[in-house]
Amino acid sequence: MTDNAPRLDHVVLWVRDPVAAAEFYGTTVGLAPLRLAEFAAGEVSPSVRVNDETILDLMPQAYAERMTMLPGAAASAGHPVNHVCLSLPRDDFDALLSRLADHSVPVPDLAKDSFGARGPATRSFYFRDPEGNVFEARHYD
Repeated sequence: MTDNAPRLDHVVLWVRDPVAAAEFYGTTVGLAPLRLAEFAAGEVSPSVRVNDETILDLMPQAYAERMTMLPGAAASAGHPVNHVCLSLPRDDFDALLSRLADHSVPVPDLAKDSFGARGPATRSFYFRDPEGNVFEARHYD
């Protein structure tokens, strides 16, 4: 994309086991893992791709001491975000529900008309990853 509209580039999630987290996001959520070989070589933290413009970085909690970009940044290790919301096409939303059920990931009742970046969503639900991070999935019609 070549325009300069603001976009969400990435969200960094603290995780205990980045490989297990990447496996969960790849297998259960359907997000493509990135940079696993480089992580194994000790070069970077792995990520998963949400779309062409957005990734989730899976930051090992053990890397907290490397967080020197702001005073006190290392203290954020283990402090999860309230939740991250994935907006999906209807078919992908339904497929995610199925994969979560296949992997015994609890999902509460579906909500209708919850407000988001594009207005009221047709359906949405929440789930947790193995690290306890909360995600919402939704679709708009």
